[in-house]
Amino acid sequence: MKAEIDRRRLIALLAGSVLTHTTLASALGPARRMPRVDALRLQGTLERLSTFGRPAGGSFADGVSRVAYSDADVAGRAYAMALMREAGLDPGIDAAGNITGRRAGSGRSLPPIVMGSHIDSVPSGGNFDGQLGSMAALEVVQTLNDHRITTRHPLEVTLWSNEEGGPVGSGATVAAVPAEALDRKFGGISMREGLRKIGGDPDRIADARRAPRSLHCYLELHVEQGNTLETHAVKIGVVDGIVSIDEYDVEIRGFANHAGTTAMAERRDALLAAAQLVEAVRDVTTRTPGRQVGTVGRFEVFPNAPNVIPGLVKLSIEFRDLSDATVARLGAEVAERARQISARTGTEISIVRSWRDDAALATPAIQRQIEASAAALGLNSMHLPSGAGHDAQNLAKLGPMGMIFVPSVGGISHSPRELSRWSDCADGADVLLQTVLRVDRIELGAGA
Repeated sequence: MKAEIDRRRLIALLAGSVLTHTTLASALGPARRMPRVDALRLQGTLERLSTFGRPAGGSFADGVSRVAYSDADVAGRAYAMALMREAGLDPGIDAAGNITGRRAGSGRSLPPIVMGSHIDSVPSGGNFDGQLGSMAALEVVQTLNDHRITTRHPLEVTLWSNEEGGPVGSGATVAAVPAEALDRKFGGISMREGLRKIGGDPDRIADARRAPRSLHCYLELHVEQGNTLETHAVKIGVVDGIVSIDEYDVEIRGFANHAGTTAMAERRDALLAAAQLVEAVRDVTTRTPGRQVGTVGRFEVFPNAPNVIPGLVKLSIEFRDLSDATVARLGAEVAERARQISARTGTEISIVRSWRDDAALATPAIQRQIEASAAALGLNSMHLPSGAGHDAQNLAKLGPMGMIFVPSVGGISHSPRELSRWSDCADGADVLLQTVLRVDRIELGAGA
């Protein structure tokens, strides 16, 4: 009898009325599932997006080169804006080149729930990094439209510009962009020229700034770009935060001299000192338990000739961890090891910090909603940090933030071989949808 009453209530509600998600949940009852995304539609939008920047004659498996401000980027952005219009959003482009479409909510004067990611790629990149989060955010809106569900808060879908180069677009929403940064080149084109090409305005880039607490929260779905979820057979990653990053430029100066006539004991070999420093970076990073990482990624030797003792080496050192204090400690320990190496090898070692990104921690209340959404969908989940930077790192400065990860096959990213299974993509989009519906009905004050 009760089932028949619930069925009648649902039919009555569906007969011409627009539902809020609270009303729908009440009509369906606790035993019924909330709406799910259209997995095939999501797959289709991702496959179509991949055609913009695909190598000539290539296939989906060949990945994309949709570098910011390129013709492929312009074409991909136009496609995404067309999808926004189909979803009932009226997309606009701000001065920093960010594309935003807005869906009205039922509440009055409520701040928006913002979802999104980016669609630009690294050269010879994959089909999922940023692109999944962007298309999934649009799929969430389409699904809400399909089921005639209206959220209390307005929804905003934003595709951030030039994430791989900064992130530039989301960064411009939280901090001033130095004038000299506008002259930085991306794929042979300056940011100033690039912004104009994609519809932005470098002369008014300050207009892209948003005020703190101007959003209810920011949610971003992303592929993990590592292999933790796959290794542990877990479907959903609840991101604890985005790691702090310290980058250093290092110069080691010895004395370039003839390789055949200079005795070993008399050499001031910059490359020998550099090799010891590279080993020190690994030793310092791995000596204590934790998920911290240290990398020497750039290495230049001068004069780089087989019969000359290297007199100069330039290299980079980078440390990442969710703890700002851990990253600072690693830098200090390597600096001390560098002093010891310098004295031992007769070289001069200069270490200058060139870049710093503070950690951005996810909001606990949003993490709980992500966990609950995954559980309600029958998906297991685990907490993990993000070792890569994301637009969410900037948006966390404006309000509560949460990120959802789905598995990356083999942990491969920034490569044409980057892959996430279609079923995992759909699961992630479903968790994003349910998280939106959950955070829509709770308060997310400071310290939530």
